[in-house]
Amino acid sequence: MSTTATIRLYEMLKPKLGEQESRVFIQHFEESFEEQFESKTHDLATKGDLKVAVAELRGEIDVKIAQSKVDLIKWMVGLWIAQIAAIIGLYFAR
Repeated sequence: MSTTATIRLYEMLKPKLGEQESRVFIQHFEESFEEQFESKTHDLATKGDLKVAVAELRGEIDVKIAQSKVDLIKWMVGLWIAQIAAIIGLYFAR
């Protein structure tokens, strides 16, 4: 909580609760607010966390692309061999 908001709250509560009770209330309120704020910010991702996650995803994507290229080359070679065998078979079938 900002300092000006704290002072305003204190000034509003002071006539109704008294000086000491207002201070205790505001201290308790600020501590509670900070605890809630820290508990919620603990789960947020930082810029470093996001960079690590992106790097891991890029690594996984690179591996999958490499695997896809290998699979594509295997299929192409297999089809070329089958096509050559078919052409040779047709040539000798005469």
